[in-house]
Amino acid sequence: MKIALLGVGRMGHELGVHLLQAGHEVTAWNRTAAAAEGLRDAGATQAPSPEDAVRNADVVMTVLFGPDTVREVVLSGLEIPAEAVWFDVTTVSPEDAREFADYASAAGIRYVHGPVIGSLAPARAGQLGVLLGGAEEDVDVVEPLAMLWGDAERLRRVATPSDAATGKLLANLALGVTLQGLVEALRLGKANGLDAPAVLDLLKGTGLGVIAGMKGLVITAGTFGDTQFSADLLAKDARLMLRSTPDPLPAVTAVLQSLTEAQRAGAGDDDIAVIAKPELG
Repeated sequence: MKIALLGVGRMGHELGVHLLQAGHEVTAWNRTAAAAEGLRDAGATQAPSPEDAVRNADVVMTVLFGPDTVREVVLSGLEIPAEAVWFDVTTVSPEDAREFADYASAAGIRYVHGPVIGSLAPARAGQLGVLLGGAEEDVDVVEPLAMLWGDAERLRRVATPSDAATGKLLANLALGVTLQGLVEALRLGKANGLDAPAVLDLLKGTGLGVIAGMKGLVITAGTFGDTQFSADLLAKDARLMLRSTPDPLPAVTAVLQSLTEAQRAGAGDDDIAVIAKPELG
């Protein structure tokens, strides 16, 4: 298929590589043009504008930073071809997904929200979780694409685009609050004379064992610049969570505070594990 890929950040690049390897014709655009050069070198055509990218596309994929960027790029009047499917992989709130679906319907555009669950390593390995929400006939078009980067056992169709958005926020809530739990475990251990490796070892087999195994080596090695999922992105997602319910989410608020402190320290583009850095001194 002819696929327009709007947004070639870390995740967009990985998904684009899968599309190229499967033989699809990819035309890529990114606001910072240099970020698309790696995908261009891998065989994509680099477009100078979104309008040029979507021309004659069968599928228009958006893998953007957040809902405001989707509004700027798509809802500002981008003319998606009438028979194309808009496949939005951007992490957005349930309210945003409803807004985008309504906009698409009014414009005669077919819309599927398809967020992914996981970071860059599982993306490269084709082991991401994927949620697909939209009309069945439209999901049928994009599901073969999602299977290129998704684990078949973790690829799920849900009833609506907003359900897909909710599922993605639930997954990132689980990631964020367990990461905050790991930070506080390191803090508690340090206060009682245990260094990070000792705390991580004692957490094996506990409820924090998974996140300790996932991020322990990054924390002990201090390789926060090898970003799998940035603090900036998780902070954005935490704010989406807080805006998506009238009820308090104190654990989400706590991790957002930690992420905001990392951003203020200039570490927003570092891996989310960077929020543990203050506990290592």
